[in-house]
Amino acid sequence: MVKKEDLLSTIDKNYLPSHIAIIMDGNGRWAEEKGQERLYGHFHGVESVRNIVEGAAELGIGYLTLYAFSTENWDRPRQEVDGLMALLVDTIRKEVPILNKNNIRLHVIGDMNMLPVFALEELQEALHLTEENTGLNLIMALSYSSRWELVNAVKNIGIDVKKGSIDPEQINADTLQQYLSTSKFPDPELMIRTSGEYRISNFLLYQLAYAELYFTNTRWPDFRKENLYEAIVDFQKRERRFGKTGSQIQEDINVS
Repeated sequence: MVKKEDLLSTIDKNYLPSHIAIIMDGNGRWAEEKGQERLYGHFHGVESVRNIVEGAAELGIGYLTLYAFSTENWDRPRQEVDGLMALLVDTIRKEVPILNKNNIRLHVIGDMNMLPVFALEELQEALHLTEENTGLNLIMALSYSSRWELVNAVKNIGIDVKKGSIDPEQINADTLQQYLSTSKFPDPELMIRTSGEYRISNFLLYQLAYAELYFTNTRWPDFRKENLYEAIVDFQKRERRFGKTGSQIQEDINVS
């Protein structure tokens, strides 16, 4: 691997993705490969979260979304789920002072009604304690799935149509976006998935329409700043056309 300092020097600070989303995959397999219980991998994954959040903040990334727990994850063995909830609460309690020190604001998206009360209370306190911060927006996707989010948005649009506050003939893509749990955030420009899987796994399906996708074999507990830099360097080599031709994009650049 190229040295971290060398990678950092190749990043164009004027062409950073404003929003990076990460599927943090491979904790359990990382642990099993070491002959340990799956929770061992989740504990070590916390250090990767801390390292990547720090790296994103240092670069000046505006938004970082981490897929921490999906609605499907509730179907995992009870011992693992209980351990993850306890780890979540313990981590939040320890990290809030660090978030405040680094001017990082915490946000959460997902079906919070599924979280145990003790975890929800800890989250709500953390959201309150960091709400004045103006640096990196750290968005944790907890008990989240994109299908849940889209169904929930459609239900709420239907309720407002029934109340007469929305004309169904005026509904468009902007309308739907306003009802998503990510309505306050720009769409991700770069999505990273660790651990060698090539799936989006029900994560930000609507928002990732034009994101650049980056897959790495590195397990999440081994993912560090240099891996993040590699993904950003790869992103900066790509031509983002949004349905246009390459020549059209070049013309737009020349005009601007």
